[in-house]
Amino acid sequence: MATKTASTGLENPLGPGLFRFLKDLKAHNDREWFQANKARYEAEARDPVLRLIAAFGGPLAGISRQVEADPRPSGGSLFRIYRDTRFSRDKSPYKTHLGVNFRHRSAAAGGVHGPGFYLHLEPGGCFAGGGLWHPAPEALFKVRQAIVARSAAWKKLKDAGLEIEGEALKRVPQGFDAGHAHAEDLKLKDFYASAAFTDAQVLAPDFPARLAEALRDAAPLVAFLCKALDLPF
Repeated sequence: MATKTASTGLENPLGPGLFRFLKDLKAHNDREWFQANKARYEAEARDPVLRLIAAFGGPLAGISRQVEADPRPSGGSLFRIYRDTRFSRDKSPYKTHLGVNFRHRSAAAGGVHGPGFYLHLEPGGCFAGGGLWHPAPEALFKVRQAIVARSAAWKKLKDAGLEIEGEALKRVPQGFDAGHAHAEDLKLKDFYASAAFTDAQVLAPDFPARLAEALRDAAPLVAFLCKALDLPF
């Protein structure tokens, strides 16, 4: 029986079938198996996550009204389960996790490559947070410029304990000072902060509250990135 959390008032629609299905999919990652178990995917994995997305609009608006929770099964916040194998050596047709991207509402933001929040659901590897992932070169340049121009604000983020991660260059990019106080951050090609969850935490009644807390913790970084890209937050 679902129970409500104290801080969000939301029921947690996620159940143990989510992780059971994803584990089975990892063991049988082929089209024949998936077609035979598609109803399971929808009932135990996709639909509960869509219900979480639909319910999370309220808490998300409390963090930023510029980021949306879109519960549509196609084209919304939930990423497709199907892998793009065109340029990959791994030809497994399905992802073995579910990804949720709470995207910025502005068309100028860059969609999934713009500033926003993310939830990753995978057995033994769940996390949530926010930031900027694989941005376009122009957006990446603007963020690096903002780190230099607003060094005090960037330092404040880091001094608050926010651990900023991402793929990085080996050297500070051309045009930026290799001796800058934030030289290591100027090497970054992504900028995100996240919090990990155990499977048990994801299935617990208070998970919506834990998720909201993780996104609130990452919000100062997302706000900085939005300002760097001339987007409202």
